[in-house]
Amino acid sequence: MMLAGTNEKNYVAYCGAELTIEWYYTGRGKSEALDYFKDLPLSRKKKVAYMFESLAQLGKIFNKEKFRNEGDQIYAIKASEDRFLCFFFDGAKVIVTNAYAKKSAKMPPREKQKALKAKQDYIKRVKGGIYYE
Repeated sequence: MMLAGTNEKNYVAYCGAELTIEWYYTGRGKSEALDYFKDLPLSRKKKVAYMFESLAQLGKIFNKEKFRNEGDQIYAIKASEDRFLCFFFDGAKVIVTNAYAKKSAKMPPREKQKALKAKQDYIKRVKGGIYYE
């Protein structure tokens, strides 16, 4: 199984029965999470794809080891050693903001800060009608 989002500015990572998973793009057209995903070996891509599919189809991942609320309405999708940070948005969307490889028990504070900054930027640009081109 392969995720959508391998072409430039393809927002949708996975569209399911309950939710649509989207990659976040900066105002300059970059998606840190998508770039991270593209660089993963196939075996790890498959694990991430499975987690995205589960979330999109069911609307929730019930295993707290795989999906966790990190506070401030930021969630971590945990696939193997890879962490994809995201938030829920109107219209049954989950926006994946950034990703990193787990190296310690705690999430690096800068990763959560990146996710919060991306969330603020996304909401501002969507409300201003300038996010989706």
